[in-house]
Amino acid sequence: MSYLVGKTVLEIKAGAPNNGRGEDNRGMVKQFTVGRDRVPYVSAQASRRWLRDSLPAGEPVSPVVRSGEGKKQQAYTQGRPDQFLDDDLFGYMIAVKADTVGGKRGESKTFMRDTVLATGTLVAVVPNRPVMDFGTMSRGFGPDTNPVIHEHEMYTADLAGDLLLDLPRVGTFEIGGNAMKSALPPTVAAELLAGSATEVSLRGTRCVRLPIEERRRRVAVLLRAMASVKGGAKQSAHYGDRTPGLIVLAPIKGGTNPFTRVVRNRDRETYFDVDVLREEIAAWESELDGPVRIGWAPGFLGDSREKARTDLADLIEDETIILDHPRTVLHTLAQEFLEGHRDDWFDDPTD
Repeated sequence: MSYLVGKTVLEIKAGAPNNGRGEDNRGMVKQFTVGRDRVPYVSAQASRRWLRDSLPAGEPVSPVVRSGEGKKQQAYTQGRPDQFLDDDLFGYMIAVKADTVGGKRGESKTFMRDTVLATGTLVAVVPNRPVMDFGTMSRGFGPDTNPVIHEHEMYTADLAGDLLLDLPRVGTFEIGGNAMKSALPPTVAAELLAGSATEVSLRGTRCVRLPIEERRRRVAVLLRAMASVKGGAKQSAHYGDRTPGLIVLAPIKGGTNPFTRVVRNRDRETYFDVDVLREEIAAWESELDGPVRIGWAPGFLGDSREKARTDLADLIEDETIILDHPRTVLHTLAQEFLEGHRDDWFDDPTD
């Protein structure tokens, strides 16, 4: 198996989770237009920041370095995926003088890691025009003093986005080949290989790979963070749950995500389409490498959860589908990784 793919849906109620460029004293949420419709969204950069910030307190994250001024400013992480889970899973690019990252002094060098966790933009399933919330600040002002006026947008919507986790690349860092930049300086790669890491070939590229125990742990940490993700803008006025109301995950041998259309707009309501899910499972049966896991919070989308349980009873009975609470689904899968039951998913069939 190569990939864990799926879809996640968040329920936003009177929220402003991701702001765009404001106008005067007006705070604007991120949105785009389709025809006459306004479609709120949360950028992938924002949702990835939420996930990174939701990692356990004891999990070290890669420090950010900022250098230069004006148009020559740069900001980058340490670029040490061996030390930091976020560098491993979220990727990075470093283009600096290489004397700071293990190259020859004065040599310009680029080290880059493509993301292992790919995340789509979280887009409103049903278009919904944000409304303007009017506010004033007058506390402590005199009786003849005008208040300070401020406004900001908010909206209610279900936001859906695709995701993909490239499991063979977890804890596996490219160091050679013409197709991509090296993820590590030669000196760092040599240090790792002198320790517990091993050299492997992945998709035709020389790589350094961490021990399987650490790779299992990193996937488990990520899955558990997804179950308890928090974040977003304007939490003082628009605090809300940012954990998934619905998440679909499945192991698949290629890189195609067949579940992008299982949640859709029907009659201006968010709709989970069991017929689409059935047909996609049948079409991709030879590529699926395990059950399709559906984490669905009770109460989300009204009684649709129980209706889906009834409509999919045969697939649930034969364990083609697992349907449970999102937290239960994610934590159970995390534990399966930790216990080594999913080690074959780390293998790439092309190697």
